[in-house]
Amino acid sequence: MKIFKAPTLNGIDGDAVLREARSLISKKLDEPSRRVFLRRSLTLGGLSLLTGCSISDNAQVEAALTKISRLNDKVQGLIFSPTQLAPTYTEAEITRPFPFNAYYGEDEVREVDEASYKLEVTGMVADRHSWTLAELRAMPQQDQITRHICVEGWSAIGKWGGVRFADFLRHIGADLTAKYVGFKCADDYYTSIDMPTALHPQTLLTLTYDGQPLPPKYGFPMKLRMPTKLGYKNPKHIKAMFVTNTYSGGYWEDQGYNWFGGS
Repeated sequence: MKIFKAPTLNGIDGDAVLREARSLISKKLDEPSRRVFLRRSLTLGGLSLLTGCSISDNAQVEAALTKISRLNDKVQGLIFSPTQLAPTYTEAEITRPFPFNAYYGEDEVREVDEASYKLEVTGMVADRHSWTLAELRAMPQQDQITRHICVEGWSAIGKWGGVRFADFLRHIGADLTAKYVGFKCADDYYTSIDMPTALHPQTLLTLTYDGQPLPPKYGFPMKLRMPTKLGYKNPKHIKAMFVTNTYSGGYWEDQGYNWFGGS
């Protein structure tokens, strides 16, 4: 079965076209959550990338969905504002308890030794020394109460504190014209973000939660908190970061999730 491409959008119910395309794809593909995510992000523009694909051929549709995801990345990057702030909330609005979220169960949370911990910094930076927690805590700190939005459909409000990431990048002499900042984590997670998001004023190297040292279940010793991104873009237990012009993907992104991941 082929996905029909209308010769023109004039007089065509775009929403109906998308609903039918999404329905056809979902019936023909095995869909873990990442495929649901991509299918739901299908737009009329992206639909044209499926033209000629046999929806009974998983490889063809997978390739087309990847193209759609990359197109979405570019569009989100173009419309992202480095000065537009995500909403903030009061302490009374904090979700208690704040939910645990990871690709593994809470009983498998990684324990990182505080005394021996050092943040490795590499790539396009002037200062590549490894940072202790004491050094990071000595930098100016700020708090934010913002909403974490999960791709699975739930959200929660939490209070995060730490070093503004833009200040840290400038302090280490990072090349702010580079395209990406990547992260490697103690729980084997990894991801990368665009430089404009890295420099956003609400992007934090988080060291505390609700005024206390960051608990292991929330990412001790360090989590990158970005209220402008979906939850899976916020890495926990960070042990290394690098500034680069080379696309390095991410744990979920390499399995089909949208890379930009804007909320």
